[in-house]
Amino acid sequence: MAAVTLLKTEGLRRRFGGLEAVGGVDFTLTAGEIRAVIGPNGAGKTTFVSLISGRVAPTAGTITFEGEDVTGLPEFKRVRRGIAYTFQITSVFPKLTVFDNAALAAQSALTGGAGFGHGATPAAIEARAMEALTRVDLASRREQAAGTLAYGHQRLLEVAMGLALDPKLLILDEPTQGLSDGEIEGFIALTRTIATHATVLLIEHNMKVVMDLADRITVLDHGKVLAEGTPAEIRANAAVQAAYLGGSA
Repeated sequence: MAAVTLLKTEGLRRRFGGLEAVGGVDFTLTAGEIRAVIGPNGAGKTTFVSLISGRVAPTAGTITFEGEDVTGLPEFKRVRRGIAYTFQITSVFPKLTVFDNAALAAQSALTGGAGFGHGATPAAIEARAMEALTRVDLASRREQAAGTLAYGHQRLLEVAMGLALDPKLLILDEPTQGLSDGEIEGFIALTRTIATHATVLLIEHNMKVVMDLADRITVLDHGKVLAEGTPAEIRANAAVQAAYLGGSA
């Protein structure tokens, strides 16, 4: 079966005053793959995925999703198209329960943001939320206030909220930050499961996670694509070694 392009950016740029955080990135993401974006601090990784999700507007360039130009769409409309983004810094609702956080995402997905009584029952919303919590092993904590979770568990709750949106593209920004070694192994297994029905775009500093998970890796440096390839190709790339991996991937 021929590869299907899910997402494409052409000449994507973002300036903040005199700083060009993303400098003309051409990028193609194939449906069903796990793609990692890596690079040194300040490389433009989070800005790049924020442009894709609609949290930040581009200075120039285009973003195409499923063959349609979404460059001008606001974030909430991109969510409805199937783009979900979990943040580098946790963005759960700390005073709400774990379940309520997941249920809000499920409600948004099932009702198109219109609220209860618009195409989804409370039972359907609960089922979607609990399915997502079960997948990240947080179902037993459903009644716990989200703000009382350990940081690593808050990260997993945010992944669950993304899953409850039933995305076509799930963007994960530093998802293993704060996780224990055992939780990281569980996250790797979870991501492989997610990739059976959604495309995953991953920003990650843990190179073991990147090398174990990614089908392909894109390396950003100073807002531009430095290299792109399989984990083996990136590991062997001299320019990447010099800019980021420090000679030891």
